[in-house]
Amino acid sequence: MNFSDFITHHGKRVYKEAFIHLVQISRVDGKIQKPEIELLHKEGKKFGLTDPEIDKLIQQERDHQYQVPYSLEEKFAQLYNVAEMILADEVVKESEKKMIKRFAIEAGFEYSKIDDLIEIIFEGIRKDTNEEELFKKFRKKILH
Repeated sequence: MNFSDFITHHGKRVYKEAFIHLVQISRVDGKIQKPEIELLHKEGKKFGLTDPEIDKLIQQERDHQYQVPYSLEEKFAQLYNVAEMILADEVVKESEKKMIKRFAIEAGFEYSKIDDLIEIIFEGIRKDTNEEELFKKFRKKILH
């Protein structure tokens, strides 16, 4: 099974790296907690992965550390991918909000702007806004 062949309900490709980043973010504090494992399984199942396949991906990423992208565009793209995964079932749970917020913190976004940045992405995905247009709005918010 090639993970990069999976497609979200919006018709966009979701790369293995997006799921791996979720695993890595979950492990930032050294250990993946039970609620985080449950969320990883929930997100993995959205793409047709079985529990053993999800466990294998989590296990394989045990020794890898999250590498924060350098450019704002790459940081945005990763945050966007995480948001797409969260919104795939159109329900955003509190645990998912914590996960994406944690991801934004690790990416180095200014803490006071994180909630607004995440809302910009969620709203853009829900409205099917062009990703380039959404990035411009996101960048503008960062600079102000």
